[in-house]
Amino acid sequence: MSDSLVIIPTYNEKENIEKIIRKVFSLSYFFEILIIDDGSPDGTAEIVKKLQQEFPALHLEQRTGKMGLGTAYIHGFKWALERKQYDYIFEMDADFSHNPNDLIHLRDACVQGADVAIGSRYVRGVNVVNWPMSRVLMSYFASMYVRLITRINIQDATAGFKCYKKQVLATIPLNKIKFVGYAFQIEMKFTAIKYGFKVAEVPIIFTDRTEGTSKMSTRIFREAFFGVIQMKISSWFRNYSRTTTV
Repeated sequence: MSDSLVIIPTYNEKENIEKIIRKVFSLSYFFEILIIDDGSPDGTAEIVKKLQQEFPALHLEQRTGKMGLGTAYIHGFKWALERKQYDYIFEMDADFSHNPNDLIHLRDACVQGADVAIGSRYVRGVNVVNWPMSRVLMSYFASMYVRLITRINIQDATAGFKCYKKQVLATIPLNKIKFVGYAFQIEMKFTAIKYGFKVAEVPIIFTDRTEGTSKMSTRIFREAFFGVIQMKISSWFRNYSRTTTV
């Protein structure tokens, strides 16, 4: 049993899923893993089921269709909170764009005082490998845009590699998180900060996937662009006082 749970959403990740699971379980600190699979037609869930026979700390939740990254993480957060044993809950991609070794660094940041630790590509320059320059610039300036609109001091506002203390996820009304794509990551950071939680950025090197297919699309970027303005305006009418205890 571990106090730390790594949530990994999947859709058609058969090339990566066994390798990422084995890598996480090989780390010096023991993490449990929850796979949220959105009905992958390539057999990703079947691979996970076979690995469950070898790894009792590997959990699988299957959903019937592709419902979006944000809803997958919300499903995983609720799953973790219901079980009460996890003090640290992580978001991580299945494709090795997030280095599993950095899970330990993110956890350490939370142990040492942060409420949310972000694996940041931009806190020390630009640390991205194998991305075309157009995508680097889009991501970098997206974070600048988020800072301008929201006034939150986060260098990598769209980062998806994170560790939350349990109290953060127990406090945020997860059913009110609106966005499901790229903007989901922004909304979670913004909401955590509005509730007064301490957010720290931990430098990482982000490496684009070498196997499988990216799920990014122009629709997801549009959601983020217009969603940030909507999110900021909506925040003027919300109460961010903490009422939940864990």
